[in-house]
Amino acid sequence: MTTLLKRPQLIEEVLDDTMMVVWKSAGSFRGSSKPSTWIFAIAYRKAQKARIRWPDPIEDPEFDTRVSTDPGPDEKFQQQRLRDALIQAMNQLSSDHRAVVDLTYFHGMGYREIAEIVDCPVDTVKTRMFHARRRLQKAMSGSLADWI
Repeated sequence: MTTLLKRPQLIEEVLDDTMMVVWKSAGSFRGSSKPSTWIFAIAYRKAQKARIRWPDPIEDPEFDTRVSTDPGPDEKFQQQRLRDALIQAMNQLSSDHRAVVDLTYFHGMGYREIAEIVDCPVDTVKTRMFHARRRLQKAMSGSLADWI
């Protein structure tokens, strides 16, 4: 959910709210989907509500999700350049498009599972992904050699 919400404090609040709902309503889980899908759906709805309440995220330079394996200075520079370009491109997407990209690529979910989470038809998820990829491609235009 870090791509939907920018502030670490807000992410923590949404996580806490999600876990509280899971705890209180675990008995009402019908089993029509995987438990992880049910929990992601709760988290997604909580994140959407949080975005409405606090629409202008504040950049926090200390919040860095980059995973490092001690690359050299040149590699660090290239990774940071690519990361910045990807973040900038992701920020240009609508929250609906950003959600399907995040759930697909960062959480490894399939379209059916994402459709359950965001409460829309599978074809809508596919369409959102199509448009999100096109927008990301335009936003990150240039040859791949420029980024590697």
